[in-house]
Amino acid sequence: MQSLHLPQSRLLFFFVGLVVAFVLIRISVRLIRAGVRWWPGNIAAGGTHIHHVVFGAVFLMLGGVVGIATPDEQHVLRVSAAALLGVGTALVLDEFALILHLRDVYWTKDGRLSVDAVFLAIGLTGLLLLGARPLGFDAFYGEGLAIRVTVLLVNLGFAIVALLKGKVWTGLLGLLVPVLPEIGALRLARPGSPWARWRYSEDSRKLRRAYRREAHIRQPLIRVKIRVQEFISGRHDLEG
Repeated sequence: MQSLHLPQSRLLFFFVGLVVAFVLIRISVRLIRAGVRWWPGNIAAGGTHIHHVVFGAVFLMLGGVVGIATPDEQHVLRVSAAALLGVGTALVLDEFALILHLRDVYWTKDGRLSVDAVFLAIGLTGLLLLGARPLGFDAFYGEGLAIRVTVLLVNLGFAIVALLKGKVWTGLLGLLVPVLPEIGALRLARPGSPWARWRYSEDSRKLRRAYRREAHIRQPLIRVKIRVQEFISGRHDLEG
């Protein structure tokens, strides 16, 4: 039980709760979609389908309140609250697209956004577990506060530029991985991104290069990513 005393134990339990809940809920929804008779199916009350994001919101609230209210010495209860937070996070993010669009797009192409959100949460949490720290703030631990804050602000600026260029994964993961924000900020923006709309004219060489790169490099990578994700989460092939 000594490991429960480590500061990162709560993050570990959150991570486990997140991953396990996501895998289990995806198994459940795929069995429901396949019409497996012995599986309980959707939960409904008075003819209303209760989406699992509702249970996720409840788990998030319970995990958060218990984690805040529990004294530091109650390690088992605190890590249990962290695991409950992870479960709630998985259930909410798995229906992130529904929250965004305010309609059930779970098995449509728009529903892939939910899988992206969960994978991103898993990736960021995994990096924190491996010792990554936001924006390289701890990289200059022996330096003065001014230098450390400057490094943080510079890296944050690069991450924001990467996001404006349409490089969501690079920008967000770059908050924890050094150099990634700089790479995303210095490379060409994606067509249709805010940066491309603001900075690239319709007949510019940069925009033509951006379209070529999108078609020849990014789209094949996206197709591979979708195949991997849908192997785990199921096919999103319904019309929106």
